[in-house]
Amino acid sequence: MHELSLMEELLRIAEAEALARGGRVETVVLEVGLLAGVEVEALRFAFEALKAGTAAEAAALEIEEPEGRGWCEACARIQPLEARFDPCPDCGAAPLAVVGGRELRLKALDLVS
Repeated sequence: MHELSLMEELLRIAEAEALARGGRVETVVLEVGLLAGVEVEALRFAFEALKAGTAAEAAALEIEEPEGRGWCEACARIQPLEARFDPCPDCGAAPLAVVGGRELRLKALDLVS
Protein backbone atom coordinates (compact mmCIF):
# COMPACT_ATOMS: atom_id res chain seq x y z
CA MET A 1 0.00 0.00 0.00
CA HIS A 2 2.05 2.93 -1.28
CA GLU A 3 -0.58 5.40 -0.06
CA LEU A 4 0.84 4.98 3.45
CA SER A 5 4.35 5.99 2.36
CA LEU A 6 2.92 8.86 0.27
CA MET A 7 1.07 10.17 3.30
CA GLU A 8 4.11 9.77 5.55
CA GLU A 9 6.09 12.00 3.21
CA LEU A 10 3.25 14.49 2.89
CA LEU A 11 2.96 14.78 6.67
CA ARG A 12 6.74 15.17 6.95
CA ILE A 13 6.57 18.11 4.54
CA ALA A 14 3.56 19.63 6.30
CA GLU A 15 5.16 19.32 9.72
CA ALA A 16 8.43 20.85 8.52
CA GLU A 17 6.56 23.85 7.09
CA ALA A 18 4.51 24.29 10.27
CA LEU A 19 7.56 24.07 12.52
CA ALA A 20 9.51 26.51 10.33
CA ARG A 21 6.71 29.04 10.76
CA GLY A 22 6.04 28.31 14.42
CA GLY A 23 2.50 27.06 13.89
CA ARG A 24 0.37 24.06 13.12
CA VAL A 25 -1.35 22.65 10.06
CA GLU A 26 -5.03 23.50 9.73
CA THR A 27 -5.83 22.10 6.28
CA VAL A 28 -4.03 19.94 3.74
CA VAL A 29 -5.32 20.11 0.17
CA LEU A 30 -4.27 17.40 -2.26
CA GLU A 31 -4.95 16.97 -5.94
CA VAL A 32 -5.24 13.30 -6.88
CA GLY A 33 -6.27 12.61 -10.46
CA LEU A 34 -8.47 9.68 -11.41
CA LEU A 35 -5.58 8.14 -13.36
CA ALA A 36 -2.86 8.76 -10.73
CA GLY A 37 -2.89 5.14 -9.55
CA VAL A 38 -3.66 6.16 -5.97
CA GLU A 39 -6.61 5.02 -3.85
CA VAL A 40 -8.15 8.16 -2.38
CA GLU A 41 -9.84 6.32 0.50
CA ALA A 42 -6.51 4.68 1.41
CA LEU A 43 -4.94 8.17 1.50
CA ARG A 44 -7.70 9.39 3.80
CA PHE A 45 -7.21 6.40 6.09
CA ALA A 46 -3.44 6.89 6.16
CA PHE A 47 -3.86 10.59 6.97
CA GLU A 48 -6.09 9.84 9.95
CA ALA A 49 -3.80 7.05 11.15
CA LEU A 50 -0.54 9.01 10.85
CA LYS A 51 -1.38 12.58 11.86
CA ALA A 52 -1.53 11.93 15.62
CA GLY A 53 1.37 13.57 17.43
CA THR A 54 2.29 15.79 14.48
CA ALA A 55 1.73 19.47 13.74
CA ALA A 56 -1.18 18.25 11.58
CA GLU A 57 -2.90 16.38 14.40
CA ALA A 58 -6.06 18.53 14.22
CA ALA A 59 -5.84 19.18 10.47
CA ALA A 60 -8.50 18.50 7.89
CA LEU A 61 -7.72 16.76 4.61
CA GLU A 62 -9.32 17.95 1.39
CA ILE A 63 -8.81 15.95 -1.80
CA GLU A 64 -9.65 17.27 -5.25
CA GLU A 65 -10.07 14.56 -7.88
CA PRO A 66 -9.59 15.78 -11.46
CA GLU A 67 -11.18 13.58 -14.09
CA GLY A 68 -9.15 11.60 -16.59
CA ARG A 69 -8.79 13.07 -20.07
CA GLY A 70 -7.20 11.67 -23.19
CA TRP A 71 -6.35 12.97 -26.64
CA CYS A 72 -7.98 10.98 -29.45
CA GLU A 73 -5.89 11.24 -32.60
CA ALA A 74 -8.78 9.97 -34.77
CA CYS A 75 -11.31 12.51 -33.44
CA ALA A 76 -8.66 15.21 -32.97
CA ARG A 77 -10.04 16.20 -29.59
CA ILE A 78 -9.78 15.58 -25.87
CA GLN A 79 -12.16 12.94 -24.52
CA PRO A 80 -13.14 11.86 -21.01
CA LEU A 81 -11.09 8.87 -19.85
CA GLU A 82 -12.10 6.59 -16.96
CA ALA A 83 -9.10 4.23 -17.19
CA ARG A 84 -5.73 4.55 -18.92
CA PHE A 85 -6.39 2.09 -21.74
CA ASP A 86 -10.06 2.81 -22.42
CA PRO A 87 -10.91 3.48 -26.06
CA CYS A 88 -12.36 6.75 -27.30
CA PRO A 89 -16.00 6.98 -26.21
CA ASP A 90 -16.97 8.48 -29.59
CA CYS A 91 -15.06 6.50 -32.24
CA GLY A 92 -13.58 3.53 -30.35
CA ALA A 93 -9.98 4.35 -31.29
CA ALA A 94 -7.28 3.30 -28.85
CA PRO A 95 -5.07 4.13 -27.15
CA LEU A 96 -5.73 7.69 -26.18
CA ALA A 97 -2.82 9.84 -25.05
CA VAL A 98 -3.45 10.73 -21.41
CA VAL A 99 -3.51 14.52 -21.00
CA GLY A 100 -5.23 14.86 -17.62
CA GLY A 101 -6.04 12.98 -14.47
CA ARG A 102 -2.49 11.89 -13.55
CA GLU A 103 -2.02 14.70 -11.02
CA LEU A 104 -0.69 13.83 -7.59
CA ARG A 105 0.37 16.93 -5.73
CA LEU A 106 0.15 18.90 -2.55
CA LYS A 107 -1.95 21.79 -3.76
CA ALA A 108 -2.20 23.86 -0.57
CA LEU A 109 -1.18 23.80 3.04
CA ASP A 110 -3.04 26.11 5.42
CA LEU A 111 -1.06 26.93 8.56
CA VAL A 112 -2.11 28.79 11.71
CA SER A 113 -0.05 30.21 14.55
